[in-house]
Amino acid sequence: MVDSPCVRNCCLDQQDCCLGCGRKIDEIMEWHQATDLRRQQILVLAAARMAETHQQVAFRRLGVNPSE
Repeated sequence: MVDSPCVRNCCLDQQDCCLGCGRKIDEIMEWHQATDLRRQQILVLAAARMAETHQQVAFRRLGVNPSE
């Protein structure tokens, strides 16, 4: 059984992505009915989103625009 990544810090951004766990709203709603394989896929996607979010925050703090 794959445990939920929920950290009880639910707050959705403009793309309906949870700032606490990185899952999209549809993935959160799907979680309880998802197979273990699907849950693992969701975790990989959520981790990638969280990494991207953290990188963007770090760039902003440094005053760096990575697109330049």
